[in-house]
Amino acid sequence: MARSLYTLLLWLLLPIVLLRLVVKGFYSSAYRYRWAERFGYGPNYPDRFNVWIHAVSVGEVNAATPLITNLLNARPDCRILVTTMTPTGSERVRSTMDQQVTHCYAPYDYPFAVTRFLQRTSPEILILMETEIWPNIISQCDRMGTKVLMTNVRMSEKSRRGYARILPVIGLALAKVSEFGVQSDSDRQRLIDLGISPNRVTRTGSMKFETNLPPSLREVAEAVRRDWGRDRSVIVCGSTHDGEESLLLGLFKDLSEQFPQMLLVLAPRHPERFDQVARLTVRSGFNMVRRSQQHGPIPDSVSVQIADTMGELAMLYAAADIAIVGGSLIRIKGIGGHNILEPCAVGVPVIFGPYMRNFSEISQLALARQAGFQIDGRETLKAQVCTLLRDADLRATTGENGIRMVSENTGATDCTLKLILPYLNQRN
Repeated sequence: MARSLYTLLLWLLLPIVLLRLVVKGFYSSAYRYRWAERFGYGPNYPDRFNVWIHAVSVGEVNAATPLITNLLNARPDCRILVTTMTPTGSERVRSTMDQQVTHCYAPYDYPFAVTRFLQRTSPEILILMETEIWPNIISQCDRMGTKVLMTNVRMSEKSRRGYARILPVIGLALAKVSEFGVQSDSDRQRLIDLGISPNRVTRTGSMKFETNLPPSLREVAEAVRRDWGRDRSVIVCGSTHDGEESLLLGLFKDLSEQFPQMLLVLAPRHPERFDQVARLTVRSGFNMVRRSQQHGPIPDSVSVQIADTMGELAMLYAAADIAIVGGSLIRIKGIGGHNILEPCAVGVPVIFGPYMRNFSEISQLALARQAGFQIDGRETLKAQVCTLLRDADLRATTGENGIRMVSENTGATDCTLKLILPYLNQRN
């Protein structure tokens, strides 16, 4: 009954879903295309897929990439389908794994769309990355003989309370998930508190520690740093959201007298905001250049670069003196920080704000290992940036601590693979 009411609600929301696609398409052309895939349409594949991996966007795709590599090493004949919900996730799959996997958009959670999708793809296993609970997808997979696993699961206490309120809707779906691989003991306990049997919940660790940096990253970062200027102090602000760029530009203006050659690199989280941030930068009185339009060294007169390219954030961090990770500096509905492990992995000191709900354990570990700094507002952010810019030894030590922290916490991919392989062994 509860799932029927949930499906009815989805139907009532369909006009809003379509309107949202139209609005997003207005700001980002990538959202205008391939709508049919979102409702289960697409090519009929001649052979069934062994594994369907659903990774919502770029962060989940990055976490899934080492898993896919290891899975293909263990089973070279494995046919893998990767679905995303966002064009940025789609582009990330195509740029990193285009020859290894098939990609399409995931169907919305309407029974007709899910059924059509499953009839076209016939996966043996569905792997849901992180906390993606779609009642109709999970139920239809169970009905059609597709095993469902959830991996790299993280669940904050706030999320647990929210899921507890809708347990009649999601409870039956969760009961049909064969295995849960969770990031921490706290995540494990919260799933058990929701009624999941403990023998189906395994602590595997976070696959985001395995950042899978390309071998050429350092070389490319060196070239970028030459273009930025070796004598300039460079701060890369990654995955920023509306409201954070104005804060950072204000901070930059305050610091420009003390550090006149400083370069600020702003990398907005969503591509549809690139133009908005560029306009904001000009209105704030800065000479700026967009990375997509810059070829060769940046003139000293330019003080801000807008990183309006995709898939380069780890490389930009590697070329920086300091990294600031967005989604954490101000309170933003539905956002609880972004992944700080990329700057840690490339040995750059990272600063993040007080709003790190989605990465609480990772951020606490970074603080404990002296691999990063948490600020609680504009003034402490200013003070921390000043301290790091003036102290090269502190920057180097913090960066080394970050590399060591990431290295010592790898292994989640191997643990997750051990959960998956027995289900592949069951194939006919």
